[in-house]
Parts: sequence; C-alpha cells; structure tokens
Amino acid sequence: MKEPQMPIVTPRWFVRRDLDGFFGLALDNLIQILVIVSLTQGVLQFPATLVYGRILPGIALSLIMGNFYYSWLAYRQGQKDNRDDITALPYGINTVSLFAYIFLVMLPVRLEVLAAGATSEQAAEAAWRAGLVACLGSGLIELGGSWVADRLRQFTPRAALLSTLGGIALTFISLGFLLRTYAHPVVAIVPLGIILLTYYGKVNFPLPGGLLAVLLGTILAWGTGLLTWDAGQFAIALEPVHFYIPRPWVGSLWQERTTLVSFFSVILPMGLFNLIGSLQNLESAEAAGDPFPAAPCLAANGIGTIIAAIFGSVFPTTIYIGHPGWKEMGARIGYSWLNGVIMGLLCLSGMIGLLSYFIPIDSGMAIVLWIGIVMVSQSFTATGTNHAPAVVIGLLPGIAGWGALVAKNALRAAGVGTTEFPFSPDLIPAFEASDTFITGAFALEQGLIFSAMILAAMTVHIIEREFGKAGLWTLVAAILAWFGLIHSYRWTPVDTVLNLGWGTGAAWSTSYILLTILLFYAQWLHRGDK
Repeated sequence: MKEPQMPIVTPRWFVRRDLDGFFGLALDNLIQILVIVSLTQGVLQFPATLVYGRILPGIALSLIMGNFYYSWLAYRQGQKDNRDDITALPYGINTVSLFAYIFLVMLPVRLEVLAAGATSEQAAEAAWRAGLVACLGSGLIELGGSWVADRLRQFTPRAALLSTLGGIALTFISLGFLLRTYAHPVVAIVPLGIILLTYYGKVNFPLPGGLLAVLLGTILAWGTGLLTWDAGQFAIALEPVHFYIPRPWVGSLWQERTTLVSFFSVILPMGLFNLIGSLQNLESAEAAGDPFPAAPCLAANGIGTIIAAIFGSVFPTTIYIGHPGWKEMGARIGYSWLNGVIMGLLCLSGMIGLLSYFIPIDSGMAIVLWIGIVMVSQSFTATGTNHAPAVVIGLLPGIAGWGALVAKNALRAAGVGTTEFPFSPDLIPAFEASDTFITGAFALEQGLIFSAMILAAMTVHIIEREFGKAGLWTLVAAILAWFGLIHSYRWTPVDTVLNLGWGTGAAWSTSYILLTILLFYAQWLHRGDK
C-alpha cells in the first residue's frame, strides 16, 4: 500500500503580513540612510552631488540586488522543502560599519588632506575614495571568507567578536544618539519609549512600533519648533530630486588603493565581523526553523558590498539580526523584495533629500539606538557569565577611541587644530594635569578594533586557563604594534593618525612581547593541569 503523498506547496511572493515586516525593515534602512545623509553632509562635509549622485545610487543597487537575491533564495528553499512559511533573510546597510568607516576611515582622511592645504571639496573627494576602498576591502574579505567562516568562528572566542562590535555600538552609536536624545528631549524621548515598549515590552500599538515612533517624533519636531518651514531650505531639498543612474567608479578605487594598507586595522576586522556576524544570523534563522545554505548566503553578502563599492557607496551591507522577529511577525518573502524596491527608488530618485527635510533624525534615531543596545546586550548574553570580564575588557578600547574623538572635537571647537594653533605634544601636560592621560586614549584609538579583539580573546583564554593560547594572541598584538597597525600614532595639525612603519610601535610591541613571555611561563607552570 502506497503512503499518501504530501500535497505540493508553492511559496507565495507576497502575503498580507509582509506589510508589517516591510515597515520594520524599511524603516530600519530608511533611518540609516537618513543618518548617512546627515553624517556625510554634516561631519564629512560631502557636497550634495557626491551624496546623491554617487553614494545613494550605489546603496540602491546593493539593496535591490541583495534583497532580491534573498527573496529568491527563500522562494527556492520553500520549493525544496515544500513549505510556504519560510521567511527571507533580512538584509541592509551594516550599522557598525557605517559609523566605523565614517569616524575611523573617512574623517581622518578628510582632516589629513585639509591639513595639507586642500580645499573642502578636494578633502571630500579623497575621503570618499578612501571609503570606497574600505568598503571594497570589506566585501572582498566577506566573499573570500564565506567558505572558511566556520573555522574563523571556531578560532576566535565569541566574546572577542561580540565585545569589539559592542564597543563601537556602545559609543559611536548608542552614546552618540543618547546625547542627541537628551539635547532634544521633547522630540526624541517619546520615540525612544515607543521603541522600548515595542521591542522589549511586547506592546502591540495600532501601528508598527517603528512607524509610530517616527510619526510621533516628526509631529513633535514640527509642533515644538525644532523644525520650521523654510522656503530656501525646502528648495535646496528639492534640488537633488531627479533620477540617478548608478555608474562604476573603478578609477577612483584604483586611485586610493593605498587605503587598504593605511586602514588595514579597520578594514580587516570589520570584514571578518561582517562575515561572522552574518553566519551567526544564519544560525539564528535556522534556530527559528528556516535553514539556508551558508556559503552562498555569505558570498552573496560579500558580492553585495563589492557592488556597493564599485558603484559609489562607501557602506558595506550585511544580513541583519532579527530574523526570528520578522518570522514571528508573519513576514515571508515579500517584505524583503519590497524593501529593495522602495529603498532603491528612494535612493535613485533623490527623494531621500525631501524625506530628510520633513523627518528629523531625532524622530527615528531611537531605532538605531535600539540596535546599539541589542548589540551591547548580546555581547554579554551570548557569551556566558564566566566570560563577562573579557567582554568588559573588549568594550574599553572602543570607549577610549570615542573619548579621544570627543576630546579632539572639543579642542577643534575651542579653536585648536588649525594651521595657526595646531595639535601638538604641547597639549599633553595640560591634559595630564587634570589626571587625563590622553596619550593612552590616542594609542587605543589607533587600530581599536584589533586591540579590542585581542584583549578580549586573551582574557577569555586566561579565564579558561589556556595561557599558551592567550600568549599567541598577545604575540599577534606585538607584531601588529611593531608595524604600527595598532597603538602607534603621529601628530598632524588637525588630528592624531595611524603611524605605519617599521618599529613605529616599538614601545607597545615590547610590552606585548613581555606579556607573551609571562603567559607562556604561566602555561609552563601549569603544564600538568587538566
């Protein structure tokens, strides 16, 4: 007697609950794009033609291709497994890389070029080219590492990976936006409350929480006078509105190719983190009941970042955290491709400028702040309580690097950091007189991602009494420090920057060598332990 055959199920390209998932994912992407427009034009002083004519079209292409690929993959997986309840992997701009590449790559390049006498436009062009190369490098690492991601993850303790990301999330994302929240409390605190109630309190509002937060924040901004109608500013916001065709920028990538070496200490770890973070998100999806093949998913992520760089974007893409949340929401395949279509059209049409005029960052930054909170929390919850000390140590270089940035910004606001009043070692005694050892912050700022990972990994192995493995990590630190990839810095009139070269970080390298000897000695003392 034949067993009855299961009926063939065909996945649907769109279901009603995809709208809920779309609002969540699209708002996340939209707020990040608004942050990009704000920071590139504010912090980096990029002209509108560069932002709307180069960066946003590159972002559009990467989002369209990535979201369409993961939608198609979910459809094929549903056909293969005879299921119609598979949720596509969420995909978008990598939040941590966004801030890391602005503050740790493009801003230093801009300041250095300005110090050499270039105009603001020339400095913007150089900073953008450096960002392109950093983005391309991250994509190449993600693509090349997609086949060995599991081995990388086994070699590097989870606390080292997550706490390093957590350090950037805590400072450049969370603290930065928290300060802005309390600078404009009437506008920003209510949206923050809505986000916390939605994602932590599980409160079901009549509208999706992210959408409600942005709407209320926008109403408060216009109602309280934080935003006011200005015909001139509105006309400026209208100027970029027309269709942009993405174009390749291979020549610009080649022109700034030395950035791969200068910012290797940022590009390599960020590429690895994006790779391994995406792998962890695949595991999260599988735990929620949606298995996807790892290698092609990770490779597609790397290809998306490479496409972004070639076509003008300086921001890597990634598989997002939160797949179980989208699945629980009822989203399936349609929320992903719809996100790609809408975000792509907004970027290619220049309409982002109009949205940035009507929707203040303050109304939606609670979403990005929530992402930062999630990442820092995950650093502790996903590593186990016994590794908590390693997580704390891994957070510290990011905090120190952010503190160095704040200190230098304060000096610039006071008129220091110009050709007339340049940065110099003469500033150090005044800092140390107030018990602020600013040179330590400057040292931790350089290559902070490597430093955080190494210190956290070393601490994990010490906790596990694997002193020899801890010594291998400090030996790596000694090599990196010797060549100036971590800690070593030099003064420019407007900044302190990485100082690459033979023996430039000799003092730090020597200290790590001595620590390595100590750890190997501890391993020898306890060689009989089991």
